[in-house]
Amino acid sequence: MISLRKNMLQVVSAKGLAMVLAIPMVAFGDLQPRPGDPLPGLTEGQLERFFDGLDAYELVLTPSAGLGPVFNQQSCASCHNNPVGGPGSQFVTRFGQLGAKGGFDPLDELGGSLLQAQSINEDCAEVIPAEANVTTLRVTPGALAYGLVEAISDDDILAVRDSQAASIQGEARMGIPLEDPGGTERVGRFGWKAQLATVESFSADAALNEMGLTNALLMEEVAPQGDDSLIDLCDEVPDPEDPPDGSSVTFVHRVTDFQRFLAPPPQTPKSGMSGELIFEQIGCSSCHVPSFTTRDDPLLEDAIRNVEIHPYGDFLLHGMGLAGDGIVDGTASGSQLRTPPLWGLRFRNPIWHDGRFGSGTFEERVTYAIYEHGLLASQGIDTAQAFAALSASDQSKLIQFLDSLGRVEFDSDGSLAIDWEDVFGSDDGVGIQECYGQACTPDDACAVHDVNQDGMVDEDDLPLFLEAFDESLEDCNANSEWDVIEIIQNPSLDEDQNGLIDECEECPGDLDGSGSVEVNDVLIVLGSWGKCPDPCPADLDNDGEVEVDDILALLSLWGECP
Repeated sequence: MISLRKNMLQVVSAKGLAMVLAIPMVAFGDLQPRPGDPLPGLTEGQLERFFDGLDAYELVLTPSAGLGPVFNQQSCASCHNNPVGGPGSQFVTRFGQLGAKGGFDPLDELGGSLLQAQSINEDCAEVIPAEANVTTLRVTPGALAYGLVEAISDDDILAVRDSQAASIQGEARMGIPLEDPGGTERVGRFGWKAQLATVESFSADAALNEMGLTNALLMEEVAPQGDDSLIDLCDEVPDPEDPPDGSSVTFVHRVTDFQRFLAPPPQTPKSGMSGELIFEQIGCSSCHVPSFTTRDDPLLEDAIRNVEIHPYGDFLLHGMGLAGDGIVDGTASGSQLRTPPLWGLRFRNPIWHDGRFGSGTFEERVTYAIYEHGLLASQGIDTAQAFAALSASDQSKLIQFLDSLGRVEFDSDGSLAIDWEDVFGSDDGVGIQECYGQACTPDDACAVHDVNQDGMVDEDDLPLFLEAFDESLEDCNANSEWDVIEIIQNPSLDEDQNGLIDECEECPGDLDGSGSVEVNDVLIVLGSWGKCPDPCPADLDNDGEVEVDDILALLSLWGECP
């Protein structure tokens, strides 16, 4: 699977060049990577490390390979799955004890504060102890582009903190990276409590605490329910359980490579939506900071060094009052949470640290999350109130902007694939065919197709569309123009919108090749009834299913073929 994807990247690169050469039009800018893609500009060796890391990330661990004795999932990708390496919908449980006079006890001696919900042996299974009176769920917080986030300088994050008004000022959580125990403190930026500063620390911590895999940075097993005597009973694999593989690279190093080299989510349109101005005016951008530039450090890879990024987050802890999780973690209080970066928000579901907003439309989930900032003692109260005071039109514009964070270029229907529905349009979005030749603003639905952002969906966008198009490219009439481009520019060439130029279809209803559409063709349609994967000649309306509409289409073609 992975080797296929490696080869596919090489083919796509060459294919994209051929497309541009075949249609001599000028393209401005490059396509943004899709969610889960590698960073642009990686060397061949770095790209190889990315895919080797993806292999490790998707590897399902077993007890003989070091899983357990207690764990939550068997692979990194089980939690970080939307896309692989990003956020997810998996939950874990945190617990602790709040004293009658205040003070929080994580109940370390009873296995706290993280509950490992699974075990390799029933004798080692964990439960929430009776002493716990605080529990909360946590949802996978992945945000992609971990290497770029790590490469933000501490000084830049601290400068953001210092610029914030006292009423909303965040707190930088400092910590020493696990891989550099004798080094200096760095600003934490990973995890709901900003508890980790580097990708390698994040990988090592998750390997141990979520999968039970001891490693060079964290050598001691997680004791089931805090009872060290159960470790030997339930786990016989020598520690560390993550030795170097045949290439002298550990699991932790491989998944670190994968996460460091992940690209940021796309943002479409890239800039200029009026909703972003509203986002700034009501104070969202004070904490959800739009942009940083990574360090200009010669020790960083070129693909990571001195890159402007748009995470819409400050990576600081903020007091959320009653909207917090109640769990104290080091210097982070029970009301504090790290500001989650908003890039990729479009495909993040559920939303909030405990996933409390996981149903309804995107607009409904986001609206609930904004209002949640207004709970008692939250630093987001003023912004939540400012949002509530907006007109319905301005609220809609702001949410439309948030919906652009994670949107793939040309992806009108939100499927994350660029296919014929993005040409013709669907109930979920307007296709490029309808937008072609039309002027548009960044707020218009057609802006998803104006990738060069010149205010017009035109021939300058077509080479990039070809590069993005996931369907096969055909030139059925051998006129040196791709059919899809001809169909976009001249809808009359494909009246039935099946992705085939009509003149190339000798007789679409003649399924048995007899030269006429008659009873035998009806029998073929009936024999193909139901879901019908490509290629499927009986699916005359090209909707992926053979049903009544295809019978009606067949009847309209009845008789001798022209």
